[in-house]
Amino acid sequence: MYNELRLEKGMYHLANKSFLQALEEADPSAQYAGTPMARLDAYERQLKRFDIRVSGPGCDRVEKFFTTTESAVLFPEFVRRAVLQGMQESVLHDLAAVVTRCGSNRYQGIELTETDAYSTTDQGDPMPGSSIAEASSTVTLSKYGRCISATYEAVRQQKLDVFALMLREVGRELSNSILTDALDVLTDSLTPSNIAGATLTYADLAGLYGKFSGFNMKALLACPSVVADILVMNQMLKASSQDVTQIRLPFGTQLICCQAMDDTAVIGVDTDFALEQIQSSDVVLETDKLIDRQLDCIGVSVNIGFRRLMDGAVKVMELTPAV
Repeated sequence: MYNELRLEKGMYHLANKSFLQALEEADPSAQYAGTPMARLDAYERQLKRFDIRVSGPGCDRVEKFFTTTESAVLFPEFVRRAVLQGMQESVLHDLAAVVTRCGSNRYQGIELTETDAYSTTDQGDPMPGSSIAEASSTVTLSKYGRCISATYEAVRQQKLDVFALMLREVGRELSNSILTDALDVLTDSLTPSNIAGATLTYADLAGLYGKFSGFNMKALLACPSVVADILVMNQMLKASSQDVTQIRLPFGTQLICCQAMDDTAVIGVDTDFALEQIQSSDVVLETDKLIDRQLDCIGVSVNIGFRRLMDGAVKVMELTPAV
């Protein structure tokens, strides 16, 4: 049972197994089906065991994790989850069509080549072909990291929800910095179109949407100032969305404010087919130092690379008139 599990530092260092996976293996969630514990994962059950409240009116302080040597083992996972939550709140999280895990820092994917047009086939004739083969180039993953300086003395009396908020912001900004490389991969070697007149109009946006032959422009990425220009277009008065967290153009495309871009272009993306995100690991922390309250530098890192999947699923429009 969860309240009898022995927690040790070594649970973070098991081969091919995360801390949460180690907890789940020792305390399977399946055995709690039909009980009030069913909604909790193995880590959350440990928080309940040690009465550590990470949010809400009764939120504890950071020092609560260090009440015992076993409860201290839970602290690195708290930090990891907060940083990861921030990363998932970035535009990057919504941009990748698929996230691939690989065991090294070099990855060779596959690519689809259409050798014939899709058409009817007469009896006895060979069927038109499509080819799926190894990609012609490999992706080398890059390491992205951040050192968070915070002494134990400085944070021990801070509420856990406030501390988590700071960590979330670090994760969000880290993900936004990674987004710049993702956009470079998405738009590499693409020939952009231009706006028709001196300034961006709704007709230009509709025209970009119309260039997606075989794909659907599900998202339009633009910098904050360009998003503001789009929002005051008369046609946006007709825009509607059942999800108040999203802004959609009248023809359904989600308008995404992207701080990683400048005001020279917008990018249309079919987010279901455009980008593959490759990771060799999840968010990595120096767990032993955190358990031992050595918070002078909380090292957070992740290895990530990107690959454009379908060329036709991305279109770029420069915000300068055609010459």
